[in-house]
Amino acid sequence: MTELSRRHFLKCASISALGLTMPGRPALAAQRPNLMVILVDDLGYGDLSSYGATDLQTPHIDRFIGRGMRFDRFYANCPVCSPTRAALLTGRYPDLVGVPGVIRSYASGNWGFLDPDAVLLPQVLKSAGYDTAIIGKWHLGLESPNTPPERGFDHFHGFLGDMMDDYYTHRRHDHNYMRLNHEEIDPQGHATDLFTDWSIEYLKSRQDSTKPFFLYLAYNAPHTPIQPPQEWEERVLAREKNIDPQRAKLVALIEHLDYGIGRVLDALSDFGLDQNTLVVFTSDNGGQSNVGGNNGPLNGGKQDMYEGGIRVPMAAVWPNRIQPASQSMQVAMTMDLFPTLCQAADAPVPDDIEGRSFLPTLLGTSQISDDRSLVWVRREGHRYQGRAYYAIRKGDYKLMQNTPFEEMKLFNLAEDPGEKQPLPSDHPMARQLQKDLQKHIQKSGSVPWQEPG
Repeated sequence: MTELSRRHFLKCASISALGLTMPGRPALAAQRPNLMVILVDDLGYGDLSSYGATDLQTPHIDRFIGRGMRFDRFYANCPVCSPTRAALLTGRYPDLVGVPGVIRSYASGNWGFLDPDAVLLPQVLKSAGYDTAIIGKWHLGLESPNTPPERGFDHFHGFLGDMMDDYYTHRRHDHNYMRLNHEEIDPQGHATDLFTDWSIEYLKSRQDSTKPFFLYLAYNAPHTPIQPPQEWEERVLAREKNIDPQRAKLVALIEHLDYGIGRVLDALSDFGLDQNTLVVFTSDNGGQSNVGGNNGPLNGGKQDMYEGGIRVPMAAVWPNRIQPASQSMQVAMTMDLFPTLCQAADAPVPDDIEGRSFLPTLLGTSQISDDRSLVWVRREGHRYQGRAYYAIRKGDYKLMQNTPFEEMKLFNLAEDPGEKQPLPSDHPMARQLQKDLQKHIQKSGSVPWQEPG
């Protein structure tokens, strides 16, 4: 609590205010839900059978979605990886915690440094009595002070880096970033299977504990390299007779991922933990189009500020709390998960975050969703020359650019969901969104995104 108490953040939202009143504070603490976030990597909006895909089968994720609430207007905080992960764990816009772009293992390609003073979700939950664990991909720093055990996680079993060059050797530029807490490890097997097995081991360790847990399971699939186990690829090729070979590999990687997630969800049930666990499933950004990613009816894909780059599948399940087979058109972002989970856990919420809890929506209560301007930013090198590009949405209107070198374009997403017909540049909403975006850029300009020294 020492690190948290020095922050001015005690804006506490109670479960009792949402109709989950329990008799007395000790009883409430004893019945706090376990929390699990399953974050997958580069899964497109149209790459689940429940979201419209016809050439793949994702029965386990589909069954999960049917047991809870599906969101159709949920957004990743960025069209690439690190910023979205920073937003999830801080409840803030990523550029306000030093991560406007991808954190990489080499300085010339690095565009982020997670603010060491930012309060992370596991720190808040830990102070509220939770055991905290991350299994899988971290991608928010390779060394002190930004490793998971230093940022609030009691248990880390996974990969520090960005992408793996091989799902079986688990290296990045010939470096081994696999860790068990602080210890370097060299496990054998496909990364998806490893992260699944390690999650099941963790859940097994929690089955007899009275202490609630927070498990952040971050798969690196279906990120490149598109490397499914051979038998899974052969199965897809045998079933989908006319499928493009490249697409077949991605489909197989996603179906293998679906199988792993099914195993984790079955373990949650087998160990008697499922009835008191709030589980959220989503992706860190849209699908990568040039490797076969399917973003359904949306324009663009990973790296794009078009909807295909930032709108992602999302669902939440909490037995006896969230109505099964329900659906929401609530507009929400990855950073909103932070206060939502804190509110469900009756944990204090930092008062300086931009994320907004959508727990009322999950519990069947309507809430205002279109009264705020939502901002996306990405900074990148190479053809982007280290410059940032942006999008901002309020209500049905979205102002965006897809590179730093083009003019901003305004779309009405209700009338033009494919983002094909830009509105006139002098439209009143263009001016309003430009002003809102400028305020955000001014605010983020004071936050360093490179490691000091």
